[in-house]
Amino acid sequence: MALKKKPVNGMKDILPSEMAVRMYVTELIRKTYAEFGFSSIETPAVEHIGNLLSKQGGENEKLIFKILKRGEKLDLSKATTEENVTDSGLRYDLTLPLSRYYANHMNELPAPFKALQIGSVWRADRPQRGRFRQFTQCDIDILGDPSYLAEIELILATTTVLGKLDFHNFTIRINDRKILKAMASKAGFEPADYGKVFIILDKMDKIGLEGVREELLESYPEEKVTTYLAQFDENVDPAVLMEGSPLPEIISVVDKVKTADFRVMFDPTLVRGMSYYTGPIFEIAMDEFGGSVGGGGRYDEMIGKFTGHDTPAVGFSIGFERIIMLLLERGFEVPDAKEKVAFLIEKKMPSERLADVFAEAQKERDAGKAVWISIMKKNKKFQKEQLAQEGYTDIREFFAE
Repeated sequence: MALKKKPVNGMKDILPSEMAVRMYVTELIRKTYAEFGFSSIETPAVEHIGNLLSKQGGENEKLIFKILKRGEKLDLSKATTEENVTDSGLRYDLTLPLSRYYANHMNELPAPFKALQIGSVWRADRPQRGRFRQFTQCDIDILGDPSYLAEIELILATTTVLGKLDFHNFTIRINDRKILKAMASKAGFEPADYGKVFIILDKMDKIGLEGVREELLESYPEEKVTTYLAQFDENVDPAVLMEGSPLPEIISVVDKVKTADFRVMFDPTLVRGMSYYTGPIFEIAMDEFGGSVGGGGRYDEMIGKFTGHDTPAVGFSIGFERIIMLLLERGFEVPDAKEKVAFLIEKKMPSERLADVFAEAQKERDAGKAVWISIMKKNKKFQKEQLAQEGYTDIREFFAE
């Protein structure tokens, strides 16, 4: 039976043209975030299964790629549950691994600590436009800073990157988990109900106010639902809802000093899916995508799950894969790319002459150019056309004499 050529469903092969864009964007992100004081770190792709299933990741915990125990530890004859045969899994995001990392190394790190992480994560999700089962996440986090200076820094750093990539007129939606809980409490919902209520509220942009009302009425009394949804009426003054939160200050400062073309908008319906958020939350909305291309928030209680002592923490994840997709769709070309030169060599060439060709190629590389060396094919015209499509604007032929 022939081996399968296509990648596993939900995974993708990356061709050189896309890889060039990805490498450029990655380098731009690293450089920009470094200017804001963030330090690059790396965590393993594999995490302890107990950490992954610690009820921090919301619905993503249902999407974990679990890893079987190995060797003598894998005893299928005695296994009665999935937990008997797994001890680890592929990370579903970068925040949980970062929290473990910080708990393990906090005595070796500055306070506050500003971390940058770029790496693959895995979720057994349903593949769709801009969503894969293996994808790259790009996170910046500030650990150990309880003030809203951290939120301001994260928003400014992330939007600066987007501005450098020529994105305009996008929106940073912002809310606060404490506001969400206060609104639910005011309507009479119990804390045990919040999770389910927020999951339904999070569908507002897809099913509208009436759709949310219908779903809530399936589980809760009409009086509570009516009182709750009345708080989302467009006539309600946002300042009243934000009173006592740091959101007005965050929005004000960001608006005054931003360098990119975007707006910050308070959105009381913003929920974010992760259950670990404890304070301000934010999301990037772009009309050209029709959805979120990044998000994050404050998670002051997660590190305490490892250490026993809560540590202030807040992070922002840029939607790397979706940003790359949008750039490719608009025909983005890497600026200031190296000039590409192709050397086509006659098949039978004496070693002395061949050495001269390689020496000339090295001179071009020393001058900052990219040089391709290949044997000249019989169909030279087609070969040149292919090279031209790859960006080789200077094609030279070398013969034995």
